[in-house]
Amino acid sequence: MTSPLGRLRPEHPPVRRVDDLAAAFDLEVAGAAAPGRTFTGVTMSSTDVEPGDLFVAVPGLKVHGARFAADAAARGAVAVLTDADGADLVPADVPVLLTPDPRALAGPVAAWALDDPGARLVTLGVTGTNGKTTTTYFVDAALRAHHARTAVLGTVELRIGDDAVESPRTTVEAPVLQSLLALAHQRGAGALTTEVSSHALALGRVRGLRFDVVGFTNLQRDHLDFHGDMEGYFRDKARLFAPEQARRGVVVVDDDWGRRLADESPIPVETVSTHVGAPQAADATWAVTEADIGLDGVGSRFVLRGPDGARHEAHSPLPGLVNVSNAALAVVLARAAGVPLDTAIDAVAGARAIPGRMERVVERGDGWPLCLVDYAHTPDALVLALEAVRPITPGRLVLVFGSDGDRDRGKRPIMGQVGARLADVLVVTDENPRSEDPASIRAAILAGVRDVRPDLADVHEATSRAQAIRDALRLAGPDDTVIVTGKGHEPTQEIAGVFHRYNDRDVYLAARTEGREQLA
Repeated sequence: MTSPLGRLRPEHPPVRRVDDLAAAFDLEVAGAAAPGRTFTGVTMSSTDVEPGDLFVAVPGLKVHGARFAADAAARGAVAVLTDADGADLVPADVPVLLTPDPRALAGPVAAWALDDPGARLVTLGVTGTNGKTTTTYFVDAALRAHHARTAVLGTVELRIGDDAVESPRTTVEAPVLQSLLALAHQRGAGALTTEVSSHALALGRVRGLRFDVVGFTNLQRDHLDFHGDMEGYFRDKARLFAPEQARRGVVVVDDDWGRRLADESPIPVETVSTHVGAPQAADATWAVTEADIGLDGVGSRFVLRGPDGARHEAHSPLPGLVNVSNAALAVVLARAAGVPLDTAIDAVAGARAIPGRMERVVERGDGWPLCLVDYAHTPDALVLALEAVRPITPGRLVLVFGSDGDRDRGKRPIMGQVGARLADVLVVTDENPRSEDPASIRAAILAGVRDVRPDLADVHEATSRAQAIRDALRLAGPDDTVIVTGKGHEPTQEIAGVFHRYNDRDVYLAARTEGREQLA
């Protein structure tokens, strides 16, 4: 069965000839003869093949995608684009187009097949360690105030207009992205915003699309298991600012990495400083000069100084300095994409709640604490989340958190240190253990906690994430705030290779329905 993702395709796509594709990209044709053979779609997933597709088979971490070429052909694939190693695995009766790097060519080929749909939309991409999702939703709010219909793609969902499906990853594979661009245009969207992960940039998932505007939020420790070190992580992020990938950019220069990106960018960039009084503010194109962080218990007011020196009153609908940064970046990105500045400011201020990003699930009152869900899953993101919540917490700050398995192990004790320093009550639990022993992950976090609190005062451990949330609610009083971090919007929890349906918000709401007396 084709996945929901595989069905997100435009109606009546162009019909392309396999031999024309070979000529356009100077590809050698091997295997069966291709003259006159046509295709109407491109996919990298054999399970998403539709009759008439071109199947792109790329080498994987464990097996070569061409091992699934027979399955793809049985589903109706008319040809395979792969490398020399993959060609030997393709059935003899299927035409093979040869290229040294099929992954790098997947996006450009899909764009060519669909007549370059990205060129018919205003396109924006946002990268960075933290803030990508929030910023893209803020940008989309501004674009919706200017266009009749928009699309937003990212970690939470793939949405065109009001139609959405769950997203499988932060940035979809290149052929899927091109199909979504074509479908968005077909449905009348005028603009599309997507999150662009470092993995996507390293793996070429956005090749074939030249963005009108791209943005950079920050660079903080994450994904070092993939990139090796911070230098490698930065180099992959910077790929988004290559001339073939984007026309212009907007860079937040609050950290050294942002300032370096702005200095080294080969495309024109505007810079945004969001820390009031910071040295870089004087030279930044845009700067936040005043900010009241979370004083209304919900969002933050700030003043954005423009390149002409004019002051612009603005508002972030979410609390904390991090969301002032996200809102300011979104306003400047939207303006760069053609949205009038005042329209962008008003739209960002009124942006609706973002799933799993400082999401208020249970409001304070009737004996209940304020209950929040946030995706913060890196040390820096956790710092920003806790600092954002502290000003709106009359009582104690209760934190439920963990850390992912099969990912950067070095950040686990750091997460523990951050939680112990900035929260009052800690409940350490599991995030997505994946193939690792959950107890060993918790132990690494608790080792960091002990560095700050040797006696482990007000520190608890729970082997079930749902139980951890219930424990936190039981421990919290009406003036306290409970924040659950790490998974945000995620609809599943991966344990020992099995994906279990699970969502932090649902656990909160179930406990709210049961009543506080059931938590005792």
